[in-house]
Amino acid sequence: MHLSVAVSKVHKWAVRESGDTLEMIERPRGGLSLVLVDGQSSGRAAKAVATQVVRKVISDLAEGVRDGAAARAANDMLYAQRYGKVSATLVILSVELDSRTVVITRCGNSPVFLRPPGEDILILDDAVPSLGFYRTTRPTVDQVPLTPGLLVVACTDGLTHAGSRTGAALDIPDMIEALWQETPSAEVVVDGLLAEALALDDGRPVDDASVVGLHVQSGPDSGPRRMRVEMPVPDA
Repeated sequence: MHLSVAVSKVHKWAVRESGDTLEMIERPRGGLSLVLVDGQSSGRAAKAVATQVVRKVISDLAEGVRDGAAARAANDMLYAQRYGKVSATLVILSVELDSRTVVITRCGNSPVFLRPPGEDILILDDAVPSLGFYRTTRPTVDQVPLTPGLLVVACTDGLTHAGSRTGAALDIPDMIEALWQETPSAEVVVDGLLAEALALDDGRPVDDASVVGLHVQSGPDSGPRRMRVEMPVPDA
């Protein structure tokens, strides 16, 4: 098998810094983890919260801590330091090579969409508190088999709220399916979803929006690894 990961993100209109942060790390026992955090509100303060949470989770994962435990530790840290007054949503997508599964860990209202090969899209959106509000917050953890053809899409609420200014709404599952039928590619799906969200917001995003796509492909199990990053550099 072969993994393909793509990310597209944009900050809120008229705000220079995004409160969404994503980091990726190789797991100690093989595999990959993607950590997506949306800090409360937007701008510099939200960015600081998201960065703090991401660093905590990534640090624990690098030491072999399980995903659910890393999420709970991040909650404990945020609750202790901000006294339950600041929150963040969290999604961890992990490819575990020892268990041959994709582990999906969620805290908050960020949904995750699964498209198993040959099946309808499933939505993981069970209600679970965001990080930071409660001392005893526990994440939801789901595992699905690592199967060629599987697509996993995670996003922040900037995508789900797209169009709210005009009463429109983005049907994310239908859009994923349409984009996938056009070109089965994680990059095409995340770019297409963000483009549609921007169109619904008339090019002025109502919130920071991030989309992550993980595609498990059939392919060689050896060869080079590649990463590509593109980002605009604002004027000073």
